[in-house]
Amino acid sequence: TMIPLAGPANKQGRIVADNIAGDRKAYKGSLGTAVAQVFDLTAATVGVNEKSLTAQGKVKGKDYHALLINQKSHAGYYPGATVLTLKLLFDLEGKILGAQVVGQEGADKRIDTIAVTMRMGGTVHDLAELELAYAPPYSSAKDPVNMLGFVAENVLDGLVSFTSTKEVDEMRSSGRKDLTVLDVREKVEVQSYSIPGSVHIPLGQLRERQQELDKSHLIVIFCAVGIRAYNAARILAEYGFTRVSVAEGGMGFYRSQHYESLCAREGCGEQDLYTGEGQLPKDVRAAAVDTEGKILDCSGLQCPEPFLKVSKALEEMKDGEILKVRAVDLGFVRDVESWCKRTGNTFQKTEKENGESIVYIQKGL
Repeated sequence: TMIPLAGPANKQGRIVADNIAGDRKAYKGSLGTAVAQVFDLTAATVGVNEKSLTAQGKVKGKDYHALLINQKSHAGYYPGATVLTLKLLFDLEGKILGAQVVGQEGADKRIDTIAVTMRMGGTVHDLAELELAYAPPYSSAKDPVNMLGFVAENVLDGLVSFTSTKEVDEMRSSGRKDLTVLDVREKVEVQSYSIPGSVHIPLGQLRERQQELDKSHLIVIFCAVGIRAYNAARILAEYGFTRVSVAEGGMGFYRSQHYESLCAREGCGEQDLYTGEGQLPKDVRAAAVDTEGKILDCSGLQCPEPFLKVSKALEEMKDGEILKVRAVDLGFVRDVESWCKRTGNTFQKTEKENGESIVYIQKGL
């Protein structure tokens, strides 16, 4: 395919010039490594994507594997860590076919690392073994690229399988009778958003409640980002469940693919959020936001921790008081509006400050 990128064009130009001067060099092809800034996000890609593989007649599970994970740009306990969403495509032998990374920070260096590995003929096993620079402000001891390798090895070893958002929707819309969507998040997370008809069993209760599930069903497990869903899948395997799959990217990724249907069901934007009975009128709400409130720092936390801390903080506050929550987890920032509606509190607004979000919540309606 034609890949009109400046990097390959310059390399080809150099080879042309060398050959005109009497050399004999050949261009060895392009991987299509590219990066773009989209508002606050960076989107990066290398190799083929899943749409291209499907167009070539390739079948997932038969010709290639696909996985999608969420990781932090650097150590989560160090301030400013943001979420990276990484997708990896590889064949049944572990050869890397392509990858995409989206995030606020660090997407470019991860795609470059994968591109170098592909150019050198590396596999997913090499991604797991790469020794990459680590300090808390820059990465994690297990870099997101290492995590791609670890998860890919688990897929090749048969320890885990993934179900995409599209596949979940197709099975649900077809009315498939042997499908169970299992949500292992905490109650406070389910209050923000859940899939209609799903079964809710928090991860910590799964061992004693696993008998509530049908072993003959295909069980697709959701958590916030995928980590707890993987743990749940391993627990169910221990109890003899053989048809278990992890929803790729977790509930945050699934919800991002259903923005329009979510708006139709719950209402989106200030006009819809604040016209219900019992909601504060605009002038009262604006005055309340200007009031100094309690500050809660959740900047180093990932779901469900921000919701748990916010819930506990609100329990100790009086009706009408304002809670200001500092966070970098975009999943929390996105979900907090509907969480407030379900818990009887009032979402005020969100501000951006030095890469962090500040969410204003008023206790009560």
